[in-house]
Amino acid sequence: MSTSQLLIIALVLAALAFFAGRARAWAVAGESGGIRSLHSLPIHHGAMVALWCLLPALVVIVGWKLIEPAYISAVVADTVPAEVSAKGRQNVSLYRNEVENLAADGDVSDVTDEGKRLLGERLIAQRSSSRIALSLLVIAIALGGAAFAYRKIAVPMRARHSVEGAVRFLLVSSASIAILTTLGIVLSVLFESMRFFQQVNFVEFVTGTSWSPQTAIRADQIGSSGSFGAIPLFTGTLLISAIALLVAVPFGLMSAIYLAEYASPRVRNIAKPLLEILAGIPTVVYGFFAALTVAPAMRDFGQMIGLSVSSESALAAGMVMGIMIIPFVSSLSDDVITAVPQAMRDGSYALGSTQSETVRKVVIPAALPGIVGGVLLAASRAIGETMIVVMAAGLAANLTANPLEAVTTVTVQIVTLLTGDQEFDSAKTLAAFALGLMLFVVTLVLNVVALYVVRRYREQYE
Repeated sequence: MSTSQLLIIALVLAALAFFAGRARAWAVAGESGGIRSLHSLPIHHGAMVALWCLLPALVVIVGWKLIEPAYISAVVADTVPAEVSAKGRQNVSLYRNEVENLAADGDVSDVTDEGKRLLGERLIAQRSSSRIALSLLVIAIALGGAAFAYRKIAVPMRARHSVEGAVRFLLVSSASIAILTTLGIVLSVLFESMRFFQQVNFVEFVTGTSWSPQTAIRADQIGSSGSFGAIPLFTGTLLISAIALLVAVPFGLMSAIYLAEYASPRVRNIAKPLLEILAGIPTVVYGFFAALTVAPAMRDFGQMIGLSVSSESALAAGMVMGIMIIPFVSSLSDDVITAVPQAMRDGSYALGSTQSETVRKVVIPAALPGIVGGVLLAASRAIGETMIVVMAAGLAANLTANPLEAVTTVTVQIVTLLTGDQEFDSAKTLAAFALGLMLFVVTLVLNVVALYVVRRYREQYE
């Protein structure tokens, strides 16, 4: 029985346990003078029985899957031919991997190598025995846990406390997993970046103006030293992001003000979903639109007025990226503006202000922290975008402030450096982690500065 089937069985048993526990609670309440005699509601008793049925089964499944590979490896260790074992642990690992690939479909009868066939048959037998044992154990523990909780149902039973404790533990675990995942990402990037800075000087990386990470195997080859100046990458990132924000913030904010303050309910119900459709379009579609429509149109228009516009330019990528992130600014700003208390508007109208004056002097200042949050989210989305830049701005690491020329961004170079088979000991590959760390630091500093500005403005406003 596969893991997915076991999970389905555990969920079905938990559902049955819930209904059985709830029915038992109703029966106990009927014998004791009504539901008011119970400490907890019947639904809480049913949920408690379901949790006792499901959670131990999930723990067993997870623990079994963690231990199973090591156990099977130890059991079949004596099946590996002696001549393979004599060649070292690495050869044994390669041999086992090859046999596991052969045994993946559950049949090794057509394998001509007797040693591999015997090892494959042993692997298949052990996996089959392990699945059977796990299935029986999970079902037994699920039924046992449900029976244990079922028998505990009584008038003074504090089932609600148990259920709320389990839910609280689930919420804390979810938050902890998110925090630990973030911490793990930061630490992994930090450690790999430290390896990179052992090969490349940190000052050269953050102040260099030439980016050419191509390194050669032999010292006599061209580009053997490489050049790891990250200034062109961050310049291109900031240039494209600035263009995107110049497009998205005015249009997004004005559309949010119109939908929240001026539009009729009928227009709002039609326009808001249509506007938010832009957020669901895949970025590769925006990339094709930028590369096949916007960039050629800008190049042709530039030739008409005597400007030299590259076929891949920061302006084309930034404009299309700005269109893409308009829904982020518009939707969040609309929600924040709508959340401003109506009493503030009524007070402004009572003092003789017009609607436009109320919007400018009351509503927007009150909603400014939320608007800034939406702009920050849009900026983060723009900084992290890759596909549009690849297709519309190119891969050239040019140090320029001219939006009509081709540039590249940090995220594009990270993807380029980690594409294909790479050696994670070379400076070329490790440079991707250093770029990721620097981008994380820059984004963190921008967020801290923005929060400081918002907090200070809010204090003055209040």
